[in-house]
Amino acid sequence: MITSSLQTSVAVFALIILHVSTLDTFKAAVYEHAVILPNDTETPVSPDEALFLMNKNIDILEKAIKQAAEQGAQIIVTPEDALYGWKFTRETIFPYLENIPDPQVNWIPCQEPHRFGHTPVQARLSCLAKNNSIYVVANMGDKKPCNSHNTTCPSNGHYQYNTNVVYDAKGKLVARYHKYHLYREIQFDVPEKPELVTFNTTFGKFGIFTCFDILFHDPAVTLVKDSHVDTILFPTAMNVLPFMTAIEFHSAWAMGMRVNLLAANTHNVSLKMTGSGIYAPHSPKVYHHDMETESGKILFAEVDSHPRNSSTYPPAMNWSAYATSITPFPGPKNSFRGFISRDEFNFTKLSESAGNLTVCQKELCCHLSYRMLAKEGDEVYVLGAFAGLHGRRRREYWQVCTMLKCRSTDLTTCGQPVETALTRFEMFSLSGTFGTEYVFPEVLLTKIKLAPEKFEVLEDGRLVNKNGLSEPVLTVSLFGRWYTKDAHSISGGTSNSATAYLMIPTLLMIITLRDAVMV
Repeated sequence: MITSSLQTSVAVFALIILHVSTLDTFKAAVYEHAVILPNDTETPVSPDEALFLMNKNIDILEKAIKQAAEQGAQIIVTPEDALYGWKFTRETIFPYLENIPDPQVNWIPCQEPHRFGHTPVQARLSCLAKNNSIYVVANMGDKKPCNSHNTTCPSNGHYQYNTNVVYDAKGKLVARYHKYHLYREIQFDVPEKPELVTFNTTFGKFGIFTCFDILFHDPAVTLVKDSHVDTILFPTAMNVLPFMTAIEFHSAWAMGMRVNLLAANTHNVSLKMTGSGIYAPHSPKVYHHDMETESGKILFAEVDSHPRNSSTYPPAMNWSAYATSITPFPGPKNSFRGFISRDEFNFTKLSESAGNLTVCQKELCCHLSYRMLAKEGDEVYVLGAFAGLHGRRRREYWQVCTMLKCRSTDLTTCGQPVETALTRFEMFSLSGTFGTEYVFPEVLLTKIKLAPEKFEVLEDGRLVNKNGLSEPVLTVSLFGRWYTKDAHSISGGTSNSATAYLMIPTLLMIITLRDAVMV
């Protein structure tokens, strides 16, 4: 009897300790960093020169990390390529790389900086986490020696990976992730398979991946669906109108996947690079889009540690329920074909100030009901549908329904980047006969702004506005990814990062960015 009572008391005490040590919310920070870039060179710099540049960038990150800690943040995410930039060959990136061990080695680089060779960057990042008692997420390069007799081993005897690292509040390395989906990143290698990297904290379970990875099932969807993470940590370097504007797509992805997303982007005005945020499943918490200044920006927000337990957690959507239940609206008389990037859309013009339209392509039919508050005479909007393998590489199968503003009254400009609008919509309802459950709802307002709490997705898959929109509309889209119809091939190339941007003339930059989508 005494033993039974003792066991009960111990069990109750353990539950109390677990409850006390588990936080319902946490304060997050993301930092959009204006990277100090190296000089262009075709020959590798010395390791000391590489470290000097990285330390200049870490000096800036250090200020952001200290500020985050002072504001009570438990974790801070910094961008992809934040330590050295992006324009490299395999040879010129090598002096910037360190050997990053598997976190299972139980290592605090701040205390044992030479345990795994010359690791000054890892030691400094670890010390920043330890000295400020905050989780630090950073992106850097990893090098792994390989047997030159192995046919897959590169000629320099090392695999080179675009890598995220996470240090906990004691400076311990708790996560290492090698980016899988490269985009023209010739300086890096593709890992053998996608890595599913997670770690647990007292304020939730976290998963991590990088930039272009967000467009693919593995690792992005698998981390949410199978690993049941609460929050995704997302270093990135991307910004592409009209569907992949960073704040637009990241917010939509968090809503579509019903998970927290902490997205830290690089900041480079000349390359149109900006857009960071902290996104909850129901709405953005905070976001930043700035093409006016050259400086970085830190963002803070209070986030649910376990969003699935929140009263605001959105229900699962049946994205095609409404669209497949209705008879398509009468066929448009003014339909035409046009291109967004290299993707050929079927478009129809919104000729009246109110109406009901349907436009189809292949298996996808998009339905739109709308009513404008006032139709501006010099602005043209269209409804578009696209279903197929996207872009130059023809790897990702997209299904897209979109209502967007054309660049001018010339219909050939429909789908080109637009940043301002005047037309307001009193009502809209967009839906589609999607063949996938992975659909991401996007609304982008004039001057590249989001519409928090101004639209919602109904359980039958309709994207609708709530009580009118406060500002004119650029795009209203349902962006679907049908992963099982992808063309399965992996190759290197520049990431969602600005590497590709540097290879093209400035005059053609925006159009080419749309071609690349999420470099």
